[in-house]
Amino acid sequence: MRILWAAIAYFAPVFAAGFVLGTLRVLVLAPWVGETIAVLAELPVMLALSWVACRWAAARFGVRATWAARLTMGGAAFALLGLAETALAVLAFGRPLSEHWTHYREMPALLGLAGQLAFAIFPALQGARR
Repeated sequence: MRILWAAIAYFAPVFAAGFVLGTLRVLVLAPWVGETIAVLAELPVMLALSWVACRWAAARFGVRATWAARLTMGGAAFALLGLAETALAVLAFGRPLSEHWTHYREMPALLGLAGQLAFAIFPALQGARR
């Protein structure tokens, strides 16, 4: 159960930061430099925040540094992130589900997905370092 709580604690601040930074990216940065460059500018900040949030959540909930425990934490956090992102797109922004998934054919969305996959693997990477 502690792995699930750690995943929630890892996901929540990263999702909140992504919401704030994503809003700034879309409203401020993207019109100026384009969507792809804006995502590339946001990505290192999100990855750094994710790394710190991951370390904190794993330590706070005492997740063991085994591959199984850490991959489970990352996978659960990734699933929560995907569900929250999809729910936000469909429920808050009124985007049809098919349009949301089709969006992943475009470079900015693929870059974001790559960042989310890194987010998913961070717990295992940090566990391996221990």
